[in-house]
Amino acid sequence: MLSSDSRALASAAVTAGFLNTDWSPRDVPSGTTTRNVALRTADDAATGGSLYVPAGRRPKTVVCVMHPREFMACHYLIPDIVSAGFAAWSQSPRSVGNDLRLEHEIALHDVAAGLAFLRGEGFEKIVLVGNSGGAGLFVLYAEQAALPAQARIERTPAGRPTGLDGLVMPAVDGLILLAPHPGQGALLLNCIDPSVVDENAPLEVDPALDPLSAANGFGGPGKTHYAQDFVARYRQGQRARVERIDAFARGLLSRRTQARGRVKAGGGESSVIDRREAAHSSIFSVWRTDADLRCFDLTLDPSERKFGSLWGKDPFASNFGSVGFARVCTPESWLSTWSAISSNAGLARTLASVASPVLLIEYTGDQACFPSDLRKIESMITSTDKQQFRVRGDHHGRALSAGEEAGRYIAGRHVQAWLRDRFAA
Repeated sequence: MLSSDSRALASAAVTAGFLNTDWSPRDVPSGTTTRNVALRTADDAATGGSLYVPAGRRPKTVVCVMHPREFMACHYLIPDIVSAGFAAWSQSPRSVGNDLRLEHEIALHDVAAGLAFLRGEGFEKIVLVGNSGGAGLFVLYAEQAALPAQARIERTPAGRPTGLDGLVMPAVDGLILLAPHPGQGALLLNCIDPSVVDENAPLEVDPALDPLSAANGFGGPGKTHYAQDFVARYRQGQRARVERIDAFARGLLSRRTQARGRVKAGGGESSVIDRREAAHSSIFSVWRTDADLRCFDLTLDPSERKFGSLWGKDPFASNFGSVGFARVCTPESWLSTWSAISSNAGLARTLASVASPVLLIEYTGDQACFPSDLRKIESMITSTDKQQFRVRGDHHGRALSAGEEAGRYIAGRHVQAWLRDRFAA
């Protein structure tokens, strides 16, 4: 997966201290053919991917990896997939590294373009790997692809036509859920900070709901313990905040829609103010979204995870800082992606529709998908062929302790065995 120049750069970066030394890149097997493909979606957006084919053969089955906003061409499972004799496809979204305009219903056009390409290449079976946020996208795709065209989602939560009724959506033959969270909206519902008093005043705090207050149980690593009544009030406050942001987003959309109606009715006589409002696309910030109580009180939903979140060990820095989930949104992306109330991409809504074989892999030290989340996900899988494994590792499959094998390698072996048992390479 890495050229000699890339390996040299990586080694230099480790030496200089820029990279964590537990990062262990692996090459795909010798002779693997790598092909980079540029694609156009049915709604004329640019996307693409990388196809990895084992040496000396053309497999019947291709295994696909994708995230709605991340670049996955170097995903750690690709060497395992190819060495097991299967082809691997890494799909890129239309907006890598940016979910400002991410609407999951529209992102299905990206997935469909990739899978249609793979069918055209002659692959008979398609297996999807839903890793982390990729789970919500791929399970939504599997659900919609299995429906008659006229029964698919007609409009996004913001009211935009999806075009799914006319979209060619190749069927899915298998699903791997690797460290999945229950959907980006469901994830955010658990980690959004309900002590925000005013969305325009990110430093103001409601003391009664402050997760980082000693009065409420915060004491740092090993010393944080929240009472059950506080946890219950906190969860209620989280949902209330999401409801408020939903209402705000819908208000922005309503004002724009009304302005567009006035422009259409007024023709050339429309006011300049109406034309401005009709053309404007709102962007807003959602601050303090890294405050899941389970990240700080490790007795809540206990596992082998360490204190802190995906974003770091210091909750003040990660919760009040500039980097985080849903930090910059449009009304469209908020409602489709980050709202647990409005999003269609939650596993609770989509997973029961999947009839193909399902493999579920849980990392025991995951700081984004917790044991109770995995139990719910497992219970929602209705496929008669489902298998689950628990593997020591953090959310990215890295080792929890020095000197032990990274969980991602163990997960890779489980994936290989599962694929070989169910699909012809």
